[in-house]
Amino acid sequence: MSLASAAVLGIAALFATFTGFNDAGVVVGVGVGIRGLRPSAALMLLTVAVIATPVLVGTAVASTLDSRLVPSGAAGGSARAQVLCGIVAAVAVTVSLAARRLPTSLTLALIGGITGAGLGGRLMGSAAAAVDWAVVARVLGAAAVAPLVGAAVALIAGRLLAALPPTARDRGGAGRRLRWLHLGGFGAICLAYGANDGQKMIAVFAVLLGGGPDRYARSPLVAAVIAACFLIGGALGLRRLGPLGGGLAVARQDGVVLTELSSASVVLGTAAVGAPVSMTQSMSGALVGAGLSRGARRVRWLKVLGLGRAWMLTLPVAFLAGGVGAALVASAVS
Repeated sequence: MSLASAAVLGIAALFATFTGFNDAGVVVGVGVGIRGLRPSAALMLLTVAVIATPVLVGTAVASTLDSRLVPSGAAGGSARAQVLCGIVAAVAVTVSLAARRLPTSLTLALIGGITGAGLGGRLMGSAAAAVDWAVVARVLGAAAVAPLVGAAVALIAGRLLAALPPTARDRGGAGRRLRWLHLGGFGAICLAYGANDGQKMIAVFAVLLGGGPDRYARSPLVAAVIAACFLIGGALGLRRLGPLGGGLAVARQDGVVLTELSSASVVLGTAAVGAPVSMTQSMSGALVGAGLSRGARRVRWLKVLGLGRAWMLTLPVAFLAGGVGAALVASAVS
């Protein structure tokens, strides 16, 4: 392996580590929302899903990030260098906002960074392919709608559940059934993350090393690197475990299960059409919906508004940072 290849592989591995650090704490926080699942076991289950699910269900989301937003594969190494600027911009924006305690989405930042990099390189007259704005519009539409759909599904399911008449048998075994539902719901969350949000790691390997995402999803070496790095980053990120959804709503045990099942269904649905959607955003929306099913006062609206502002800030800042970085790279090599 050449020094350049080793450096590129190292960058991809660092991105996988950062993804684990940024995402795993949030997802595992849902897993430990009900007693019966330890953080270490939840993290291992999530890691297995990250490497196994793309093989089972395909890499449509990774393909969108790799070659549909900005078709970099056909334009050579200069275009890939500019997409790398978008990846670096996404990480930088995520870290900067997190340092200011503004919750954000790495997936949303990655969409903004890659798109901005494609536009920045194109404006500087590089060989980069043009941004496919139709694909960008569909992806952003799915990202905007996902939290709302998650909230609506959780709200409807919560009210239907509350309307069911309790029976003596239900009261006696409710706790045990709830724990089983929780385990199933967390399994669905892991599956959805691996089918959608987690595929950004495969996309980064494909962008930096060349070749389609399927090649890297099925590579034992890449799977081992992603698993190890994600696990290390996730173990470090577990220290950031906090209230479910950042305390957006008062969560009971049934609300945790509703959040899991609702958000997993939304993220799996968007994965089927290749639209990258943040698991964090979908879970936050579902948590708000679960809270609303028990009354508007259960939702902490100031936190919801703060989260919404952070999301709205993430995309344009990452877009601008990616565009500036790619423009600088294009001017330097021209």
